[in-house]
Amino acid sequence: MSPDIFSVAGSIPSSCLHDIFRAAQAQEERTGTEVVKLHVGEPYFHPSDAVAEAFIDAVRRGDTKYTGPEGLSPLREAVVDKLRSDNALDTEFSRVLISPGSCQGLAALMQSLAEPGAEILLPELHWPVHLQQSLLAGFRPVLYPLGPDFRPDPEAIAAVATPRTRVLLLNSPANPSGVTLDPEVLAAVLDLARRRGWRVISDEAYEHFCYEDEHVSVASLERDVPVDERIVHSVFTFSKSFAMTGYRLGYLALANDRAADVMKVVQEANVIGTSTPVQHAGIAALRGRADAAATNRKLVQRNRDVALSPLIEAGLLSELPAGGWYAMLDVGRTGLDAETFAMRLLARTGVAVVAGNGFAMRPDLDDRGRLRSFGYAPWARHLIRIAYCVDPAQLELGVQRLVEFVDECGDGQRHGIRS
Repeated sequence: MSPDIFSVAGSIPSSCLHDIFRAAQAQEERTGTEVVKLHVGEPYFHPSDAVAEAFIDAVRRGDTKYTGPEGLSPLREAVVDKLRSDNALDTEFSRVLISPGSCQGLAALMQSLAEPGAEILLPELHWPVHLQQSLLAGFRPVLYPLGPDFRPDPEAIAAVATPRTRVLLLNSPANPSGVTLDPEVLAAVLDLARRRGWRVISDEAYEHFCYEDEHVSVASLERDVPVDERIVHSVFTFSKSFAMTGYRLGYLALANDRAADVMKVVQEANVIGTSTPVQHAGIAALRGRADAAATNRKLVQRNRDVALSPLIEAGLLSELPAGGWYAMLDVGRTGLDAETFAMRLLARTGVAVVAGNGFAMRPDLDDRGRLRSFGYAPWARHLIRIAYCVDPAQLELGVQRLVEFVDECGDGQRHGIRS
């Protein structure tokens, strides 16, 4: 008989994102009918031909050897240029590292910042992977409250912090809410972090998908601060802006050279280096970044403006999300909790969505940092998340079926019929 697993990793549950992904896949295999996939952030548009050609050319000429853990020099130079011109970051070549996807970059960054007993502040509505990464890095996650509009309040953040707090995570535009943070809020939160001696992780995966205002990188607010005193570590990806999801390519701009040196060691231990042909594809993507990013933003914004309006009319969405690829819907009037709603919607209509309570997990840890138990914020009980970066026809079909299903459940509730 095998021994029980007592590791931290063994105590962490799978993300709600993977649960519905497997359920949708199983239904397709069982029925032979394609599911309308509103549960995963997979764009319907594709990388430019130049990206694919750069990848293929690198393979054909044999440019497939190891690179260092920091990444190819030409790609890092292109990233520095992009960060300076597009994000107003005052960064240098030595502080930029390439990663095999921003998800791995985030995980490695947390490992480089973690220390025994340290706490990390995460928003109470969060990407589940952020929570998993925190636990795996050895942090004790503490959730900071958000307002009714899912926006952080510096005073509320300060109230839940403790002497053990070391890191604050920000995500703007946010997954799953689509909230974007304006310069005033970012400045106030950054000032709080500086006064308390925290480090800041800024996850900016959806930087090019802001529909109301321009994106503001938190690190741009540190331009006048001496490099050694800077505290913001910024994480970016090629997956969203350039639709390179399967390429797995991201990059980080570290606050200072000491942090970059530590991060290199973590990368050595984790991945050795990022795929060389993929890095050449990244160089090509950055050469055409302005056109590609602007075009892709317009495609997603068109989906948002056209396909999500019926959700507002149906009372499921209060307003259009200001950024990102996702919208959080409230299906409380059906009388169903989010998980039941998602599974019944999939079974009856062939539409896959994600139960929103999985984005509001509340962990309870033991003294060793293992997950003893977990629950969910009660206010998230009736929330679901949909992705609107998908094919327009599929999105409109999925929204139509979702609204019809909600209406049917509502009728059943009024007549005392169990859905």
